[in-house]
Amino acid sequence: MAEHGAHITAASGADDRPSIFEVVAQDSLMAAVRPALQHVAKVLAESNPSRYGFLWRWFDEIFTFLDLLLQQHYLSKASASFSENFYGLKRIVMGDPGGVRRLASAGLPKKQLWKSLLFLVLFPYLKVKLEKLVSSLREEDEYSIHPPSSCWKRFYRAFLAAYPFVTMAWEGWFLIQQLLYILGKAQHHSPLLSLAGVRLGRLSAEDIRALEKALARAGGLQQPATSIREKVQSAVKKAIGGLALSVSTGLSVGVFFLQFLDWWYSSENQETIKSLTALPTPPPPVHLDYNSDSSLLPKLKSVCPLCRKTRVNDTALATSGYVFCYRCVYNYVRSHQTCPITGYATEVQHLVKLYSPEN
Repeated sequence: MAEHGAHITAASGADDRPSIFEVVAQDSLMAAVRPALQHVAKVLAESNPSRYGFLWRWFDEIFTFLDLLLQQHYLSKASASFSENFYGLKRIVMGDPGGVRRLASAGLPKKQLWKSLLFLVLFPYLKVKLEKLVSSLREEDEYSIHPPSSCWKRFYRAFLAAYPFVTMAWEGWFLIQQLLYILGKAQHHSPLLSLAGVRLGRLSAEDIRALEKALARAGGLQQPATSIREKVQSAVKKAIGGLALSVSTGLSVGVFFLQFLDWWYSSENQETIKSLTALPTPPPPVHLDYNSDSSLLPKLKSVCPLCRKTRVNDTALATSGYVFCYRCVYNYVRSHQTCPITGYATEVQHLVKLYSPEN
């Protein structure tokens, strides 16, 4: 029994195949980075919406751009993604007889590099956007706000009904692949590695020495550029390389802090956090002056600040406490993700319908 399971935790000296714990750990590392940085962006946006609000509104695009620089740097310099290199792994080209002997410092071939970037950077970005689209469609369906076209309504309802099954099939595919990897029946723990045409292996002593030499050469003196074109190319490469190095260094230093943030704000710890951070209810926001010079708030309290008409279907924002027409504030929050009056970061789930006693 122990002999059959020995390959799960350790590999022989001739086998560079990493254990399931190593590959799952490197997967969870990058998965913890996004929510932790997203929380930081949210805190900054709430503290100063006018200055840092764009970080929250464009977080997905900013994160994807920085992730692209980071992963391209490591794939071209260490033949691995940031998290794979952090755990001492590298990507080996499948079907290449010299792939095993290829040093990690040589980087991946262009074909495998662009495939790896596609599945490491672009694919997660599209997945996040798809999940947000599904969430938005479900909210519209819940609040009965539908487009006028009945054909479109049937289509997106069918899409919402099929999406959970597609997600389940996708996650099941990954689970089966990991089980096959544990049993030694597959070379990849993830189908995305197979689609990229690579597999994971451990860094050898030669790889480590070659990476150290490459790092030492990069820090040394380079030949001066002769033409203007070479100078521009050199400056662009230095700028991109410096940005990627800064991001990678920051992540390397803060990786454990990011994992702690991910654990702290996970759903399993919410009850514990609430008991530890229980504070008295904060006072309501400072009301703006209702004078004739105020362009944000109407003089009559029964008028919606957005449409400037008597409110219909009163709805308050939990983030600021101001009241609007439901349809006005729903469309505004969907488009801007902020409170129209205070600029606080706001989502659709922060809308609270108000009911009068006679209703």
